[in-house]
Order: sequence, then structure tokens, then C-alpha cells
Amino acid sequence: MNEWEEYRLSSGRQLTEQEKKLVWTKPLSHKVSEEEWRICREVKRNWNRGEMKIANILLEGDAGSGKTQLAKALSADFGLPYTKVTCFADMDKTDVIGAILPVISPERLEKMEPADAIVWKALYESDGFRSATEILTATLGLTPEQASLKLKQLVNKVEQKSADEAVEYRFYPSEIVRAYQNGYLLEIQEPTVIRDAAVLMALNSALEPDGSINLPTEIVRRHPDFIAVITTNRGYAGTRPLNEALRDRVQHTEKMDLPAKETMIERAIAKTGYQDAKVLDLLADMIILLDKTARAHAIKGVAGMRSFFYWTDAVSAGASAKESLYHKVIYKITTDPDEIKILEEALQKHGLFAGLDDVEAETLKKNGFLMR
Repeated sequence: MNEWEEYRLSSGRQLTEQEKKLVWTKPLSHKVSEEEWRICREVKRNWNRGEMKIANILLEGDAGSGKTQLAKALSADFGLPYTKVTCFADMDKTDVIGAILPVISPERLEKMEPADAIVWKALYESDGFRSATEILTATLGLTPEQASLKLKQLVNKVEQKSADEAVEYRFYPSEIVRAYQNGYLLEIQEPTVIRDAAVLMALNSALEPDGSINLPTEIVRRHPDFIAVITTNRGYAGTRPLNEALRDRVQHTEKMDLPAKETMIERAIAKTGYQDAKVLDLLADMIILLDKTARAHAIKGVAGMRSFFYWTDAVSAGASAKESLYHKVIYKITTDPDEIKILEEALQKHGLFAGLDDVEAETLKKNGFLMR
């Protein structure tokens, strides 16, 4: 039996073929973290304990700390379809519950501007599985925020031209409602950026253990298998502290920081295939120090796991470790000259720049380029 079978939450549940495709499959490079083990144990232990059930989880930490990867891994562990919603500043209640859209006849579609007709046809040809904003995001390559705005513009345009006609409407549930109603694992990314308090209130209500969502067509009850995983960064520009009411509805929280150095190296090897232990140890030390230095000096950027992976990958392909440090790590943290100087001085003080020089020399020697 698969070691994760014991964490399946509803073993008797039959998923549709479409839902099976939404259950995340762990890649070979995935390394199980302490956070993943802990969440799985806690959720499974409390799953059938009534008021003690854990179904709202908060992952809070820096960019690149593995929040979304962990949310997807939980989908695989629990055997639940994974989906997500990315919050944005001007999100409104229609983005939470869904949109009421006009039904346009084929004759009117043919008379529309081609760009608008493409969008409406994509909506109408949808199997009803995806939310309206997701369809626009996929069809036009827009961000969720742009898709929401575009949808409102299209509806206004149709309504203005149909002022003297009777218009039929159809309700398109949001991805939140889809997950809520059907019992999926929903990742809610960055609710801290939402400006409208009414939107947060709608989310608060939905996250009640026995909550419901009032739709224009019906009242939807929370599916017993629904799990909400809220992922949010700490202290970034444009974010606010997580709403107290929302935080209060969370039953388990993980503080997501850089993992232990040994875990960092293990994941880098799995991701890139690079296995020079001495170089990996040095690169990891530098990432850890840069992360601490940036925090200590209130430098907004982050030296995280993504930077570590891409830097390791560049070095494994033969790039200069010292030169790629700037393009893969430091310039991702900041391009401000004074802040770069602070980071460089920290690396110099701890002798890590000297270590990079040794790596460069050894690489040249291996490749036969060292001057004798």
C-alpha cells in the first residue's frame, strides 16, 4: 500500500474523470517536508471529530518558501481535486461567488467585434466546469484581475446595446463556489491584497465549518470534503495583515521559512540533478545569509528556494557561480546600489565570496583552463 494511502480523506468517494485529472500528481523531484507530514497527520486525526475537524489551513511565509507546492502536495495526499483562486486588490463579491452573464443569440454573436465574440463563444462552449474569469484567463491570456475587469466591460457593452430588448441571463459560479460545492482542495492565494471589506466578509462566511454561500440561484452548502488552504506572503508592498476574522477561522497554520540547509540541498539535487556537495553547501550558506541580511536591513526582496534552484541550475550548466549569483539571486532581492553593498559586505564578512573564488578556480582546473 502507498505510504500516503492512510491520509486519503474519503476513500469511498468516486471522483469523475475530470476531477481525477485535478488531483495533483507529485513529481519525482518532490521532497516531503515536515510541514506536509504535520498537516497530513493533524487533518487525518481530526477529520471525523465534528467541531474539531481541520479544514481551513494557513500557509504564511516568504515568496519561494514552497506554499503553493505544499498546497498541491496536500491535494495528492488527501486524494482531493486541486484548484486555486488568485486574489487581487479590486476583487469584488462577484469574483467570490460568480457572475450573472447575458445569453446572446448566435445571430447577435455573428455581428459582434471578433475579439468580443471569441470570449462569449468560449464562455458558452464551456462545459460549465470552469469559472467565467478562468475561461477568460485561458482564452485571452489575462491575469485574474484583468479577466474580471474584461468580463464586467463585456457585460456592460451587451447591456447598453440591449437596453430595449428582453435579455436572458445565466449564472456562472466562481472557482471558489465550484470547489466549495464539490469538495475540492482550494488554494486561496494572497487574500491580504483585497481592499473591499465586503469581499473578506463573504470569504469569512464561506469558511465557517457549516458555512454556506448565497448565490443568485440557490444557497450552496459547504461540502464535507472541502479544504481551504490560504497562502500568503509576509509584509510585502500592497499587502495588509491577514483579516482577523479570516485568521480566526483557520484551524492550522504553518510559518513557511527557508527549510533546513540539508533539505535545501536535497531538493536542489532532485530539481537540477547537480550533486557537487561542496558547491551546494556553499550556495545554500549564501542563500541563508542573504535571506537573514535582507530581513535584518528591511530589504524587501527575498532570497528563497526558487533563487537557490535557478542559481544551482546555472552553475551546473557551467555558468560562473559568482556572476550568476547576481542574476539569479541578488538582483531578485534588490537592484538598489546601497542595498546590494550591504548584501555584498555580509558575504565578504563571512568569507563566502572567498569560497566562490575557490569554486571558480576548481571549475577552471577541472575544465583544463587554469593557467600553469
